[in-house]
Amino acid sequence: MSGNIFIVKRDGKAEPFSVDKIKNAISRAFLSVGSFATQEILTDILGRLSIHNGMSVEEIQNQVEFSLMTEKYFSVAKSYILYRQKHLEDREVRDKLQFLTDYSNASNSASGSKYDANANVENKNIATLIGELPKSNFIRLNRRLLVDRLKEMYGKETSDKYLQLLNQHFIYKNDETSLANYCASITMYPWLIGGTLAIGGNSKKPTNLKSFCGGFVNMVFMVSSMLSGACATPEFLMYMNYFIQKEYGQDYYKEPDKVVDLSTRQRSLDKVITDCFEQIVYSINQPTGARNFQAVFWNISYYDKYYFNSLFENFVFPDGSRPDWESLSWLQKRFMKWFNAERTKTVLTFPVETMALLTKDGEPQDEEWGDFTAEMYAEGHSFFTYISDNADSLSSCCRLRNEIQDNGFSYTLGAGGVSTGSKSVLTVNLNRCVQFAVKNGIPYLTYLEEVVDLVHKVQLAYNENLKYLQSKGLLPLFDAGYINLSRQYLTIGVNGLVEAAEFMGIVIKDNPEYVRFVQSILGLVERYNKKYRTKDVMFNCEMIPAENVGVKHAKWDREDGYSVPRDCYNSYFYIVEDTSLNVVDKFRLHGRKYIEHLTGGSALHMNLEEHLTKDQYRQLIRVAAKEGCNYFTFNIPNTVCNDCGHIDKRYLKECPHCQSKNVDYLTRVIGYMKRISNFSEARQREASRRFYAKY
Repeated sequence: MSGNIFIVKRDGKAEPFSVDKIKNAISRAFLSVGSFATQEILTDILGRLSIHNGMSVEEIQNQVEFSLMTEKYFSVAKSYILYRQKHLEDREVRDKLQFLTDYSNASNSASGSKYDANANVENKNIATLIGELPKSNFIRLNRRLLVDRLKEMYGKETSDKYLQLLNQHFIYKNDETSLANYCASITMYPWLIGGTLAIGGNSKKPTNLKSFCGGFVNMVFMVSSMLSGACATPEFLMYMNYFIQKEYGQDYYKEPDKVVDLSTRQRSLDKVITDCFEQIVYSINQPTGARNFQAVFWNISYYDKYYFNSLFENFVFPDGSRPDWESLSWLQKRFMKWFNAERTKTVLTFPVETMALLTKDGEPQDEEWGDFTAEMYAEGHSFFTYISDNADSLSSCCRLRNEIQDNGFSYTLGAGGVSTGSKSVLTVNLNRCVQFAVKNGIPYLTYLEEVVDLVHKVQLAYNENLKYLQSKGLLPLFDAGYINLSRQYLTIGVNGLVEAAEFMGIVIKDNPEYVRFVQSILGLVERYNKKYRTKDVMFNCEMIPAENVGVKHAKWDREDGYSVPRDCYNSYFYIVEDTSLNVVDKFRLHGRKYIEHLTGGSALHMNLEEHLTKDQYRQLIRVAAKEGCNYFTFNIPNTVCNDCGHIDKRYLKECPHCQSKNVDYLTRVIGYMKRISNFSEARQREASRRFYAKY
């Protein structure tokens, strides 16, 4: 029975199957009830087992239980079950104790996390430990729920295949440590007209600027507690502008220095507004218990005039008024200027900002906002830019692109094209899949087609589980209209694309062979996205940021003998440590030829050694538009002095304020900025190999 069969242990590792271990366990069960298992008895019991490659230890033990009962050894079966349960409990306690020790000794929280290292968890304390301990239980629960649904919909063979690919790291189910759906770009309209009552809160709708600020913070915390990923509020500044106008008039922005505070503070209108910014931003950047003692992932958008009009020209506030572009334009600029300056005072990770620009013939249609975008980059601000020749999509999750027009978007409760996002992400490890296929004489696209078909079925099973939770009243964000279930995507993630191409001997530069390779794989995913799409279910494909799984895939693949050229699979179309590529090369490698089938998006992180001028950034926006690179940011590490606390927008070797060389750096681990010292140890090593170019 043993042969060359490999089974999967509880830690996910494969080992040769040993029939002697099964015999010994059965024999002990017989002895525990005062009986003895003869060779004949053992042969009868073992004869009922059906062991195949990739089977888990739990599945084999389940078969042993069933075989014992079928042979009518009921007392032995009971003893065997109790024995399994006791050992399971002992194992869990032992594993938890070991994890507690390892976590306590880790250099930071991200390095100590066993399942989903996250640099956003800045502190290692009792709250973060409590958040980490139950994660293994959540993984088992989520996996069981999904496997049961998959078996019900497509049969045991499909569910077994899913577990096999998952346990052998051909695919990776993101966010298994949470029961919540992934990320959402919400509409705030339900809150505007009803407060948080519909989602279980007790606050009424905002009626003035003060209640807007406090209520907005509470609403974001509540919404984020029901998501496992980011919460984007693309209407944030538009709604804030509405309440400022209600109190200070339509043309408030024309006299920002006017004193409007009659208290002894005598604040100007500008100071009142920036105090509101401060209240909201500093509150949301505080760690919260509901997110394992980390700040919520909060994203916002800025728009040029044309993008804004495309999304919100038909928007109507509850009092019948419409958004005013001129005042909103001023408020957007004021917030951006304020936030950039505030980041020199303290580390503020959120909001992750995205500038949305409409382009035509390689130029931003709104010249004023094209210039302002370049100006803010030149002033050292760190944000994303999303460019498109039509307002057919919007980013919701610091890289995740969501179509709007093409998917028949309609207003939800009067709101604009923003109620979207991703319900679930399931990632394909392309490097392992391609290498496995080649080594086994299978055309890699043929093998990938099998994998991609399966992951779509798994995502549909997840969607059914989500619908079940909603039917039981457990998903109030959907019921209240903050998110539209049919407008959220099931995302197929990809990771290890560059490494797979390297294995195939393809040069990772802009060339026809690399283009064909990328388009063939991503085109395959898109074909299946369209195949499984219905009026109620949408799929997209995303180059996932892979803060955690990029490291895991490299580690697992190396352990199993696959070719692994680096310790982390990154989310770029180029080799992150390649010093031969210039700035334009990287824009081209993230241009239309490569991202054509990435309907879920991919962000270019342009790592630069120093800041450029406004004119240089303006030119690079043109380059991005010309090459078809629709989502990008510029990363210039900010210097943080560990001695005096000074923050400088430049990449320096010593503090310019106190001359200390004890400095840390702020940069993007993936989509959000954190101190490098907060990165996991593996990600710190990856960050040290990043190449920062000169323009």
